[in-house]
Amino acid sequence: MQKYTRTLSILFLLLIVNVIGTVGYLLLLDVTFIDALYMTVITISTVGFGEVVPLTFTAKIFTILLIFLSLGIIGYAGSSLVHFFFEGKIRDAWRERKMRDRLDHLKNHVIVCGAGETGRHVIQTLKEEQVDFIVIEEDQDKADAIKDDKVMVIVDDATTDEALEKAGIKRAKGLVAALSTDANNLYTVLTAREMNEKLMIVARAINNNSHDKLIRAGANKTVSPNEIGGHRMASMLLKPSVVAFLDTITHSGKIDLNLNQVIIHPKSQLCNKTLMEANIPEKTDLIIIAIKDQQDDEIVFNPMKDYRLKPYQTLIVLGEDKDLFKLKQLAEH
Repeated sequence: MQKYTRTLSILFLLLIVNVIGTVGYLLLLDVTFIDALYMTVITISTVGFGEVVPLTFTAKIFTILLIFLSLGIIGYAGSSLVHFFFEGKIRDAWRERKMRDRLDHLKNHVIVCGAGETGRHVIQTLKEEQVDFIVIEEDQDKADAIKDDKVMVIVDDATTDEALEKAGIKRAKGLVAALSTDANNLYTVLTAREMNEKLMIVARAINNNSHDKLIRAGANKTVSPNEIGGHRMASMLLKPSVVAFLDTITHSGKIDLNLNQVIIHPKSQLCNKTLMEANIPEKTDLIIIAIKDQQDDEIVFNPMKDYRLKPYQTLIVLGEDKDLFKLKQLAEH
């Protein structure tokens, strides 16, 4: 719409110049309408043809002013037309070059496949957490919508090897398959797992029977937005206080609390200490919700004070983001 308005403005200015020139010559010279229009056109175009009749002093001054006016408008029109035809291509080429340069140095990033309703929420969360990521989206309109938010996007089919290779899948740490169909998510998971065996893959499951298939294809975890939405709606009716608490710890409430995780380094000062000896809540103002071992998926909820911390365990804590840095300093080497 903006480009259409600009084009109409240029045509209107050119018309106004021709009207001014024609009317001016009709008033200043004894010529017909066609002769006045002819004088205006050859003056504006600067072709150098001879005048129809000799110019008076006033007509010469008018011609000089008309030439300066027309040169300015024609210059503006020419630059606007060049901008109209080449602006998008130049901007896209520059953005593509910049994105390739960033991708060449990108490591341990997340690949988001799909920028639909689910994908946009994933993108928003990754941006808030300041995690490096890139999006693969086949639909040009959806890709353009998130490009405006300065998000790196590859316009391609996420189920293909070429698209995942462009996104640097061999250097990535995680992938989210949030495409519109279970079949596309399945193909994406299969392709991604084959290209990177260590990749953490979370896939969207639309149908109830798709969870097992996605897991067998190579996904680490599956999520059904419909199931989560249904459970949440029922919980709002049956357990509103619980939902209010969950909103608080997921940045939806007024209090800035968050659930987060920290891995214990083998040479950290927390290693081989009991929770009482580590004294984490007093040092960091964080609440330890659970502890997960590296070897299995078993999670110890609300661990006792005599629980002994081990290397590579994951501490799941609740608190403000600013306090998380304190715990990371204690847990790292």
